[in-house]
Amino acid sequence: MDWTAVTVTTTNEAVEAVSNLLMEQGASGVQIDDEKDYEQLEKTDWAQKGEILNVDEIPHVQSGAQVTAYFPATIYVPEIVPEIKRRVDEIKTFGLAIAPAKVTTDKVDESNWATEWQKYYHPVQVTRFLTVVPSWEDYQPQNQDERIIKLDPGMAFGTGTHPTTKLSMQALEMVIHGGERLIDVGTGSGVLSITAKQLGAGEIRAYDLDEVAVDSAKKNLALNPVAADVSVAANNLLQGVTGEADIIVANILAEVIIPLIPQAWQLLPVHGYFVTSGIISEKVDQILDAQRKQGFKIRQTLKMGDWYGVIAQKPGDDE
Repeated sequence: MDWTAVTVTTTNEAVEAVSNLLMEQGASGVQIDDEKDYEQLEKTDWAQKGEILNVDEIPHVQSGAQVTAYFPATIYVPEIVPEIKRRVDEIKTFGLAIAPAKVTTDKVDESNWATEWQKYYHPVQVTRFLTVVPSWEDYQPQNQDERIIKLDPGMAFGTGTHPTTKLSMQALEMVIHGGERLIDVGTGSGVLSITAKQLGAGEIRAYDLDEVAVDSAKKNLALNPVAADVSVAANNLLQGVTGEADIIVANILAEVIIPLIPQAWQLLPVHGYFVTSGIISEKVDQILDAQRKQGFKIRQTLKMGDWYGVIAQKPGDDE
């Protein structure tokens, strides 16, 4: 079967937003070619890992990023390209730098689609204890404390390479001590739910607005036996959700975090944590002010490049 590839040339900070909108348009998978990924590969001592890898020989973009989505023959791509271009332009309103925002299309046969994007992904050590590993890699932990998160990066965005995902994983490492009830809002690939399980969280509920993302998360969760009991469902943020959670994590755009703040407050018990990421530097003060106004105490802010993560807590009466 022939597929159509739609490629958006953009910036590192817009990768997840672009990937999300392409999946919402019906893409069966996305490939991300990001200069930041190659910076990570170049820093890795491959000889020490017993592998020979010349990063310079791997075709890749020299600056910015390209997000390529693959659409099956059942979708008439020329009809949706104008909508994709319109929505790509809308991303600017969220405060993200997206230029050049060029949208191109190309035909690709199934065999190429199935294997082409795999060459771009290798294990990524996000923290001392957490390593994201593509599903096809035969990777062995380098020490007894290392926890492996298996993902199929072709299914959806959120592979552990983007700063917003890294910040979320680092924050979860700080607040999870074992057995906590957790809600993952905007789960995407499911990477944060898997991370939480690897860190010892108890009951986890994961939600995403997009059914495509829900299906992707389920497939990735299935790659990780530790996450077999995570429940995943389509939902608009936390609307209609009941039942307390000790931790609520959301790696989403700042504009979406704002309406989530009062919803999270209602579901968190005293001393419960609200972990947010996906916050560009221009929006961080707005998010911090909104959380403080709700009553949250800001325990820590994390920064990576132009991105921020926030660990907030619902205080007790004595605070």
